[in-house]
Amino acid sequence: MDQITQIRDSRTNVDIIFDHLYDEIASLRLLPGTKLSEADVAARFGVSRQPVRDAFSRLENLDLLLIRRQKATEVRRFSLQAIAKTRFIRSAVEAEVLRRAARECGVADGELLDAALEQQRAALLALDHIAFGKLDYEFHRTLCEIAEVDFAFDVISAEKAKVDRLCLLGLSKQDRMPKLLADHEAIAAKVKAGDGEGAVEVGMAHLARLDDTIAAITQQHSNYFEA
Repeated sequence: MDQITQIRDSRTNVDIIFDHLYDEIASLRLLPGTKLSEADVAARFGVSRQPVRDAFSRLENLDLLLIRRQKATEVRRFSLQAIAKTRFIRSAVEAEVLRRAARECGVADGELLDAALEQQRAALLALDHIAFGKLDYEFHRTLCEIAEVDFAFDVISAEKAKVDRLCLLGLSKQDRMPKLLADHEAIAAKVKAGDGEGAVEVGMAHLARLDDTIAAITQQHSNYFEA
């Protein structure tokens, strides 16, 4: 029996449906504007509509689905206003994380950052932008752990998830991965040197790289954005 329809582990039906659809949306296998049917998804997973409805609700909370009464649910298009809000929140949290990480970073912490960068270099060498995107998450998680504010990653990851699709569209361009890796290397260097404000400066420039991606996608794929 298909793995999707045979649920055998400790996760709930909602978790499995959510994880699958999240991956489909975040990886752009489901493009902005794609319509989804509760009935079709329920049949695919061999479940009732309720867990599908709950999974849809969780995805809506991440701004990944648009659910409307009497209309088809669809993969949410990008909203420039929502992106601006996400950028503001993430910038504020990351700035404080970087200041604290620079203050707390020890030798072992520096080695963790070096190991993370080595993995990113390997993904770049393999031209694997999907793996690089996942390692980007882990890099920011490591910074939160060094800063001793693990909980901050919950905020960062939640806000990051809202623009991951844009990031992925940007990472599909061969020239962006080297730039992002260079940013991470510079951030790590500042943190290891105890230069909090320097790390913040580089970190904010790193987040601002999304501006070029937004401008390019707006021109090339205007249908990906809300009117």
